[in-house]
Amino acid sequence: MTEITTTTAGSLPRTQALIDANRARTFADDGFTLQSSPEFTELTAQAVADVVARQREAGVTQVGDGEFGKAMSNAVDYGAWWSYSFQRASGLSLTEVNAFNEPPVRSEPGRIRLTSFLDRRDRQLFPAVYADAVEAGATATAFPTTTGPIAYRGHAAVASDIANLKATLRDGEQGFLTAIAPGSASRVRNEYYATDEEHIFAWADALREEYKAITDAGLIVQLDDPSLAENFDQINPEPAIADYQAFTRIRVEAINHAIAGLPKELVRLHVCWGSWHGPHTTDVALADILPVVLEANVGSISFEAGNVRHEHESGVWAQTSVPDDLVLVPGVVSHATNVVEHPELVAQRIERFASIVGADRVIASTDCGLGGRIHPDIAWAKLASLGEGARIAASRV
Repeated sequence: MTEITTTTAGSLPRTQALIDANRARTFADDGFTLQSSPEFTELTAQAVADVVARQREAGVTQVGDGEFGKAMSNAVDYGAWWSYSFQRASGLSLTEVNAFNEPPVRSEPGRIRLTSFLDRRDRQLFPAVYADAVEAGATATAFPTTTGPIAYRGHAAVASDIANLKATLRDGEQGFLTAIAPGSASRVRNEYYATDEEHIFAWADALREEYKAITDAGLIVQLDDPSLAENFDQINPEPAIADYQAFTRIRVEAINHAIAGLPKELVRLHVCWGSWHGPHTTDVALADILPVVLEANVGSISFEAGNVRHEHESGVWAQTSVPDDLVLVPGVVSHATNVVEHPELVAQRIERFASIVGADRVIASTDCGLGGRIHPDIAWAKLASLGEGARIAASRV
C-alpha cells in the first residue's frame, strides 16, 4: 500500500505552561530580544518533545516543533511566525507608530503600494465584521522600522530550534522548521534602503543564514510567505493582475537568491491568503499568481486547499504544467473553521491531488498553522482526521 506522508503548516497549540512562561519573559533594552533562562530553555525542549510525540499519535509523519521556539515580540502582537524575525535581525528600531493605522514606507515603481493593515479592501467591504472581531495586533502602539543595514543575529536561537527538534526525531524520520521568507519579513517600515527591492534583498541575504543552518542540519526549511498572495488585498486601488505579478516576482526572486545552492528537496514554500478569520472576498485567485509562485526554486509548495474560499482551485493545478520534481503539500484540514473535517473528506481532497501529480508527490497538510487560531482540542481532532484520511487515501490510490 502506498503511504501518504502527512505534515502541518507549522504552528501548533502551545501548552498553558509554555504560554505562561513566554508571558513572564522580559525584553532586552532593544525592545525586541526576549531574555531566556535555563529553566525556560528546558521547558521549551520538553514541550517540543511532547508536541512531536503527539503529532505521531495523530498520524503526522513529517513532524515539526510547533514553532515553540519562536516567541512574539512586544513590537507587535501579530504572531510568532512573523515577529520572531525581529529578534533575529539587526538594523531595526521600534518607532512610536501604529503600523495598522499608517502604511509602511515604500518605494515601489508606479502605483503598486501596500496600504495600512486597517485599509485592506476586505475590511472596507465588511467593516462591521472586522470591528466585531479585532485582528490580532490591531492594538499595537509601536512597530519595527528598518533604520540600518539588516543583518542576521539569530544564530543561537536557530541552533536551539534545530537541537530541540533533532533530539526528538527517530532514525529515518524527517522533520521541518519554519522560517519567514524575505518578502514577508520586509513588511515593516523602511527608512534606510533606497527602494523596496533593496530592502527585500537585504532580508534575503540575512535570512539565508537561518535557512542554511536548518538545511545543513538535514531538516526541511519551510519558507512562510503569505505576502505572495495576501499582499493583493492590501493594495488600494485593486491592481491590474500583470502589475501584481511583477510586484510578486520581486519577492520570488528574493527567495531564489536566499536559497541558492541549498538542497532543493529540503526547501518548502508555504503560500496562503492570510490566516485571519474573515470573509476573504478580495483574495487574489490562485490562477493569477501560480505562474509566478512556480518560479520559486523549491522542492515542495504548501498551500491552502481545504479553505472554502480556495478549495475549488484544485482544478488550477490540474490545468497547470507542474514541474516533474515538485512535491505538492495541499492543506486538507482548515484553520478557518471549528468544524472537524470528516476523514473521508480529507481522503477525497488528498486523492484529488494524487490524481494530478501522483501519490508519491503529495504530502497532506493543514491549510495554515493551527496554534492560536482554533481551540487546541479542535486542532488535535483535525490532525487525527488528517492522519485517518491519509490512511484511507493510501488504501485507494
